[in-house]
Amino acid sequence: MAAASFQSFPAMFLHRVQATPDSDAIYYPDAHEEWKTLRWKDVGERVRAIACGLRAQGLEPEQRASIISNTRYEWILIDLAIGCARGATTTIYPSTTSDGVRYILKDSESVVVFAEDASQIKKLVDERAGTPDVRRVVALSGAGGHDGWVITLAELEEQGRAWDKANPGAYEAGIRDVQPDHIATLIYTSGTTGEPKGVVLTNECWVFEGEAMNNLGFLTPADKQFLWLPLSHSFGKVLEAAMIRIGVPTAIDGRIDRIVENLGKVRPTFVAAVPRIFEKVYNKVVSGAKEGGALKWKIFQWSVGVGREVSQLRQAGRQPSGLLALKFGVADKLVFSKLRERFGGRLRFFISGSAALNRELAEFFHAANVLIVEGYGLTETSAASFVNRPDKFKFGTVGLGLPGVEVKLDPDTNEILLQSRGVMRGYHNKPEATAETLFTDASGTWLRTGDKGEIDPDGFLRITDRIKDLIKTSGGKYIAPQALEGNLKNKSTLIEQVLVHGNDRNFCSALLTLNEENAKKWAAAQGKGEMSIAQLAADPALIAELQGAINALNEGLARYETIKRFAVLSTDFTIDGGELTPSMKVKRKVVEGKYKALLDGFYAGATAD
Repeated sequence: MAAASFQSFPAMFLHRVQATPDSDAIYYPDAHEEWKTLRWKDVGERVRAIACGLRAQGLEPEQRASIISNTRYEWILIDLAIGCARGATTTIYPSTTSDGVRYILKDSESVVVFAEDASQIKKLVDERAGTPDVRRVVALSGAGGHDGWVITLAELEEQGRAWDKANPGAYEAGIRDVQPDHIATLIYTSGTTGEPKGVVLTNECWVFEGEAMNNLGFLTPADKQFLWLPLSHSFGKVLEAAMIRIGVPTAIDGRIDRIVENLGKVRPTFVAAVPRIFEKVYNKVVSGAKEGGALKWKIFQWSVGVGREVSQLRQAGRQPSGLLALKFGVADKLVFSKLRERFGGRLRFFISGSAALNRELAEFFHAANVLIVEGYGLTETSAASFVNRPDKFKFGTVGLGLPGVEVKLDPDTNEILLQSRGVMRGYHNKPEATAETLFTDASGTWLRTGDKGEIDPDGFLRITDRIKDLIKTSGGKYIAPQALEGNLKNKSTLIEQVLVHGNDRNFCSALLTLNEENAKKWAAAQGKGEMSIAQLAADPALIAELQGAINALNEGLARYETIKRFAVLSTDFTIDGGELTPSMKVKRKVVEGKYKALLDGFYAGATAD
């Protein structure tokens, strides 16, 4: 493997500040929703003040400082400052309960916590007695208090500037002391089951990721990123690494309800997102076309058909010509250009990760001349390990390995095994779990991903399913539920979430939740506008509509894969309700446990198929 060009992540950051001090680094919205700019030298000054403030607070090398906040520009400043103070960032999702916060703070032995606002500070105050290692809480907004236990970010920066003045040269010397194998981040996997595990990722991991993204060459300082993903997640962190190594100016705002508006204002050239976002956009576009009347719907369908033809050509490396090119020009003007304008009009591509992207969805957007390049990685691999490139991609795959990533498949199970400088050191305080996940052979240390896959002759990796998520029916048949769930959501814009169930059962069943906006529109069109979502979930006409979507899905399935029973739930799966992880993956076992009686009812008295 190639050696790193930087000793540590802070050293890579310091290089960026020194190399391009006057270039734009960060854009952020102020209290009046006006976008402000920080240049790299501005970022460098703020990071220095926060880092020296942490040194003044007594933060020692590799000691943990936690951040519990939504995505905002201060998150990146603080993360960089923790590293430059020789510490290690521990990430906590803002949706984490007080009990969960206590567990992570105790397990990580965090000594400082950065908290976004009063609601997060309350969790810390409530759990203060159970987290004796926490010496100081720093409020990103609001006031300090609690006998000095809570101070403001401005106060910490003021302390930092004073410490820096009293200790000339100590800031740079501290950064030089940070070693490649020192802990940089402790990211707790949200997990779909069980207690979270702290993934230990070193400085070398993030230097590797930044350099790998730089070596791919498809991102440059001329690009503009819009970053809204949770920075508590490794997907967000790897985008930070690319931003720093390459010098990509980045607009930052994690408010989900402002994504569409921000895209129009920021006009980015690339955006990373999770498949759920693309599903929502797709549903909205399709619903809008249907609501526009029969003629608009026909034009839309014709345009998508033409677009798919063009997409197939482009996937094969060719461009449309003749009549097809003419038709595509019309379709683009009538339909596709409007979709691109919603994304700001300058978008070169989206990057999709965190969960599987449905191929039909990718081809729909490609038909609209909007490319989604799917990637793959785990928290345990510092996120990105494989990615499709804008000039070399195959839908239905997660692309080619990043420079420096080695891959092989377990000969017995087809489990994907990965090796790179981005692989974790292990799970914090969990030697047994570490031993189950990492193993060493003559060629080095490998990570068991828990995912099944296949590699095509061109080196593109296809994920076939999670090993632990595979359903095995009582008839001994294996079924990949995620593929069924993604395909079913594409069959009806009324569907928000799907869980396919059937492990140790004699057939498959499903739980569906409704897309509230589309369900309300459907109800109004049926003269049932006064009905609530709970009432619609039990409405025979709506259930019949969804049965049609399931029938359409079943037509393309083997008999043992087909969904024979389903129920429409009166409420959606949510993060707060515990059914979704913060990265919007369904917690399969949680949902199955919550609706056990309903699921059991599907099989009462049923005989083997």
